[in-house]
Amino acid sequence: MRKLRCIIVDDEPIARKIMLEFVEQVPFLEPAGQFENALKAEAWLQGNKADIMFLDIEMPKRSGLDYLKQSAITPLVILTTAFPQYALDGYELDIVDYLLKPVAFNRFLKAVQKAKEFAELRDAATPQTIPSWIFVRSEKRIEKIELKDILYIESLGNYVNIFTDNKRILAYLTLKGLESQLPAPEFLKIHQSYLVNCSRIEAIEGNTVVIKDKTIPVSRNYRDALMQLVEQRLLKR
Repeated sequence: MRKLRCIIVDDEPIARKIMLEFVEQVPFLEPAGQFENALKAEAWLQGNKADIMFLDIEMPKRSGLDYLKQSAITPLVILTTAFPQYALDGYELDIVDYLLKPVAFNRFLKAVQKAKEFAELRDAATPQTIPSWIFVRSEKRIEKIELKDILYIESLGNYVNIFTDNKRILAYLTLKGLESQLPAPEFLKIHQSYLVNCSRIEAIEGNTVVIKDKTIPVSRNYRDALMQLVEQRLLKR
């Protein structure tokens, strides 16, 4: 079973800290982000993927229930709140579970185990096909990009530059968010700022790779994964 990426949405810093500590104690969970309100979480989800959302209800600007009623992008949701009267509303919005604060770890574990079972059923029902193209939002248009045409991708904070054979596309995405949508190991992160199409690598020179006319650095943290891939494809006598 793959690790389930989790985000925590709560306006109370102490509540976020407790939930993060709980997440870090469960081997099949992976923390992916923390947000003080639903608006920031929704903006993050536009370019990133999460499997589970721990969602508080009573927050400024937009309540957790309003988020569930209005948002088109919703991971598996576990509500976390001090107010038991919202439980029925939550279940009518297809939440996985409902945790009352202060949350006990044993109760948390029961909720995430339920979410894990949901995720496994969903994954089993979803055809595991490798996409041949993606759509990205670029300025005032949506661009279709064939994966085979991508040379490499460069991070610019909340944006990325996607370099293809014929053009450069500036897209409103994070590198991490785009990486989660691309098939591995065909696309490999070799540096905090670079994701490359391994089939387009022309040479490896020291701590760099060459793709077309671009020399891209390989950082120490990602070199082992690159060299493991090379070793698998290297012809031997």
